[in-house]
Order: sequence, then C-alpha cells, then structure tokens
Amino acid sequence: MNAFGLIQIGLILLCTTTISSLQCNHLPLQQRKVIENSLQLLDKMGKNFPQQCLREKMSFRFPEQVLKPRQKEAVKVAIEEIFQHIFYIFSKNLTLAAWDRTALEQFQNGLYHQIEQLEACVIKKQTHYFRSKEVNRLKLKKYFHKIDCFLRDKKHNLCSWEISRAEMRRCLQLIDKVIRKLNN
Repeated sequence: MNAFGLIQIGLILLCTTTISSLQCNHLPLQQRKVIENSLQLLDKMGKNFPQQCLREKMSFRFPEQVLKPRQKEAVKVAIEEIFQHIFYIFSKNLTLAAWDRTALEQFQNGLYHQIEQLEACVIKKQTHYFRSKEVNRLKLKKYFHKIDCFLRDKKHNLCSWEISRAEMRRCLQLIDKVIRKLNN
C-alpha cells in the first residue's frame, strides 16, 4: 500500500472517531427522543389494557437503585443493558400478542439503534464500571428473568404480553426520569 492510501485510511479513522465522539456528546438528548418515541410506539402497538387482564396483574419491582449511581457512565452502561433486555423480550414468541406489527418493528429497530450507539459510547468504560457494579447487573438480570419466566409460564398469552408491555412502559419512564435528572 502506498503512502497516499495510508493517509486516506488515517483520515477515515480520524473522521469516524470524531463523529462517534460527537454522537456520544449528544447521547442524552438522543436517548430522550428514543424513549419518547418508544413510549409512543408501545402505545400504538396495542390498544388500551384489556379488562380481562386486570386480575392477572403482577408486580415485577424494577430495581431502581441500578439507575442511581453517581457516575454518568455507570448509568449509561445500565441503560444499555436495560435496552438489551427489553429488545430480547420483544424479539421472541410474539404470536399471541395482538399488536400492530409495524409499530412493533419500529420499536425494535429504535431499541437496536440505541443499543448500538450506547455500546459505541461506553464500551471502553464498561468493564471498569460493571466490575464494581456487578450487583446491579445481577439485579437487572433477575428483574428481566422474572418477566421472561412470567411470559413462559403464561405461554406467551395475550394478557402476559400486555402486562409485560405495561411494565416496559414503566421501565422506560424511569429511564427518562433519570436522563432528565442527569442533564440538569
């Protein structure tokens, strides 16, 4: 490879790094927009909460302490992991969920895009922050495992999906609240 080719590669890498860091600087604003859009899509996916599902309500108890670390980077890592769990849950066995498929796909795509952006911004710091926060990571896993087991136990029926959708709405609202506090 000649010197000109190496210079081109170097410039491309420099531009990519610069653009990536600019995206990370605007991440809180992007997250708020993604969450706002995700909440709208969750509403659009399904209608009102079905009356027949009211007696099946379940409390999963989101571990709010995972979103209360003092360091912004630790919060970003926790949010990334939450988005990954939500994406996983909403990517499986949705046959009995009577939802708008277009809204569901847009919801999944928005989460996936946000996960990629968060990964790019926190990947270097992730091991440092989560070694010290392994307890928080386990709490998140336990929380989402309860939801996953609930769906499986109910054979992914309509009510289990509607209850899970409502729970994900609460989860996203908590994240939005935390992001707003971090930016103030």
